[in-house]
Amino acid sequence: MSQDLIFGLYIFALATFVGTQVISRVPPLLHTPLMSGTNAISGISLVGSLVAAGARHDLISNILGCVAVTAATTNVVGGFMITDRMLRMFKRGHPGAQASGRGG
Repeated sequence: MSQDLIFGLYIFALATFVGTQVISRVPPLLHTPLMSGTNAISGISLVGSLVAAGARHDLISNILGCVAVTAATTNVVGGFMITDRMLRMFKRGHPGAQASGRGG
């Protein structure tokens, strides 16, 4: 095996281990802000995949670029839907609704 492949596998294994450790130790209170940050990073990958799809290389590059655009778009939209749902869980009712229930 070449040195580049071994080095790439080492980096992948290390990133997998570190990522698992970091994600498992995030408190539930920080999940929503982290999701928003992840959506921003996914937006950047969407721009990169658009560049790859629009580059005038061979056919396989264009096909993989289109697949990347589809995957990144799905990731961004799904991330925003989940973030919106999580934020709705923390919304309180209308202030007038609680005050009218007191009978005062």
